Amino acid sequence: MSLGGLQTFSRMIRGRRLFAAGLQCCRCRLSCHVKRHYSLLPDDVKSLRALVNPEISRIRNIGIMAHIDAGKTTTTERMLYYAGYTRALGDVDDGDTVTDFMAQERERGITIQSAAVSFDWKSHRINLIDTPGHVDFTLEVERALRVLDGAVAVFDASAGVEAQTLTVWRQAEKHHIPCVCFLNKMDKPAANLSFCIESIRKKLKANPVLLQIPVGSGKNFTGVVDLLTSRKLMWKMKSMRDDGRVFEVKALDRSDDPDLLQVVSDARTALIEQVADLDDEFAELLLTDFSENFDAIPSNKLQEAVRRVTLARKGVPVLCGSSLRNKGVQPLLDAITAYLPAPNERHHDVVRWYKDDLCALAFKVLHDKQRGPLVFLRIYSGTLKPQTALHNINRNSTERMSRLLVPFADQHVEIPSMTAGNIALTVGLKQTVTGDTIVSSKASAAAAAHRAQNDNEAGKRSRECASVILSGVEVPDPVFFCTIEPPSMSKQADLENVLNCLQREDPSLKVRLDPDSGQTILCGMGELHIEIIHDRIRREYGIETHLGPLQVAYRETVLHEASASDTLDRTVGERRHVVTVELAVRPVDITSVGGSCELAFTEELEGQLSAEMKEAVENGVHSSFLQGPLLGYPLQGVSTLIQCVTIEPGTSPAMVSACVSRCMLKALRLAGGQVLEPVMSLEVTVGEDHLSSVLGDLAQRRGTVRDIQSRHDNKVLLATVPLAEMMGYSTVLRTLTSGNATFSLELDTYEAMNPQEQNTLLKRLSGLL
Repeated sequence: MSLGGLQTFSRMIRGRRLFAAGLQCCRCRLSCHVKRHYSLLPDDVKSLRALVNPEISRIRNIGIMAHIDAGKTTTTERMLYYAGYTRALGDVDDGDTVTDFMAQERERGITIQSAAVSFDWKSHRINLIDTPGHVDFTLEVERALRVLDGAVAVFDASAGVEAQTLTVWRQAEKHHIPCVCFLNKMDKPAANLSFCIESIRKKLKANPVLLQIPVGSGKNFTGVVDLLTSRKLMWKMKSMRDDGRVFEVKALDRSDDPDLLQVVSDARTALIEQVADLDDEFAELLLTDFSENFDAIPSNKLQEAVRRVTLARKGVPVLCGSSLRNKGVQPLLDAITAYLPAPNERHHDVVRWYKDDLCALAFKVLHDKQRGPLVFLRIYSGTLKPQTALHNINRNSTERMSRLLVPFADQHVEIPSMTAGNIALTVGLKQTVTGDTIVSSKASAAAAAHRAQNDNEAGKRSRECASVILSGVEVPDPVFFCTIEPPSMSKQADLENVLNCLQREDPSLKVRLDPDSGQTILCGMGELHIEIIHDRIRREYGIETHLGPLQVAYRETVLHEASASDTLDRTVGERRHVVTVELAVRPVDITSVGGSCELAFTEELEGQLSAEMKEAVENGVHSSFLQGPLLGYPLQGVSTLIQCVTIEPGTSPAMVSACVSRCMLKALRLAGGQVLEPVMSLEVTVGEDHLSSVLGDLAQRRGTVRDIQSRHDNKVLLATVPLAEMMGYSTVLRTLTSGNATFSLELDTYEAMNPQEQNTLLKRLSGLL
């Protein structure tokens, strides 16, 4: 027998001995306490082939989202273990978790790309996506939340709401996703329940509904009290190896700590009053049936009311635990099934319009060396089966899906079909990209458009036809760029192919060719993002590339309002093209990151232009938005009004676009240019003894301090700093504080550069510096 076989056999024998010993131990204690056993024992791991396929009301599509290092992946790992789908508990520090399967993730101990897993819990099917917490990979959170029905927001109980927590919370709110909050790391000495609740209320502007009270604090954290049932859930760990599968469930009685009983009584009363304020049905039940004793309300009625409050997004349930110490995860799983919505409770219009026909959204693409592109689909209606032809509405193309898989991180299992409400992995869709709508046929899309038209007012046909196409994923603009070169010209074609694959996987990665130098430009969301891409090209594709210096992706805007007109008169062959354009540009608000460019037509022109010519005008304007007149950076905060377009018969749309672009360039030069630089929101957590050093360094980086807050024994420094000044900041901060500080960055806004900085930039880019 091989060495690997002997090791496996040895583990199997050892596991069976532990199983027998554990079973004997459980038999001894069952007579004394009520114990609740979740999932199977370690040696009996469930197969994805036996995954339950319940009715749609028992499906939960959820995401785990949080600030970096709050414990998302550790929580996911415990969920899979308690559900019976893994044999051992993985650890982020050891690099052996299920969802962090990339080499870069295991080396760095962070999540880089979202990973999907499916498992069952108490006759419910949970499709879960573990998302990154680093700001450089915020697109992964965005596209996951686009297709999910609910989310679990994980918090470090000692830190409360942190910088990236705000970002992911805003993303969830944008997609109207109900959330459950999990206060993780309750075993930390600085864990503070009241502080976390208050930070959720103040910073997230949310309404926390506290469902559990922790028992003990710091190292003495042993469990929670469920306020709905007034029962105590205790994890009495015998050793560090105790996996937390079995825990004690016991009703509170007079023998318990009086202080705990009082806290629980007050918290339950506050919970009932809070839910009554948020849910009219529950308030009416209290006043009619339980007016003399609110505390007598049945726990199931209170749970139903909390569910209605959660689905209406009037409040967010809050639970406690410590995933690393294997405490509180099973009640969190119960809360996911109890409070977060099923797919049919989200009321998507496309479900009504497509009925039983297939409608799905492609939200992620991975490249597999053996199987080719793997496309993740969220199925909104109909049933997906392998070896069927599917129509891509966005590409207007038909492709054959060869295989259908259940996603489980990087291990997938083939299945014969997948029903509505689930997340599937497909093989064979070679043209599909993130954001594409997949249907069974053109005919089904046309039928859905007809139903959509009947549902809305007459006279809005174009908008209705577009509505049967699912809205895609919003991709943020890159903030960094650099050149990338292959080791030799013989590898140039291979590098281009690799970059195309990576762009398809990661839409936030942009690749363009510099028209002047002919160099390939790599654009990304941050230093770490580009570093990871560079490392993946080397490891996964075997190409040793060279990166140029990292540069900031500035923007441009205009200073004044200006008008321009232009006429294009050109004869191509026997065909004459004549078009005259008049337009005006003006500056608009640039204070927000989303302050993009605007385009409008006069009312008279709206009715005159055909759809084809209007599209040609829009193409001409949008191409001008991509390259400003000052330094060639994309424009931001510019509004364009098309005042007049005169087109002679026989003029092609391409000539119209060319004339509009030329006219836009004239107007932009007349309006004067201004460079905008990205300004970051910076949060630094540092000890008070190193605070002055950090403040001095920030002053040299043109930073503006907004606030200095206290968090236990540390200071939290909030500031805004130009991105150009933050190159290599992690190394500098580590040196200044001897490694005793953490920081996070988030793009805040774009601000106009002062004249001195702008002149310096112009000289540097012109080669004068």
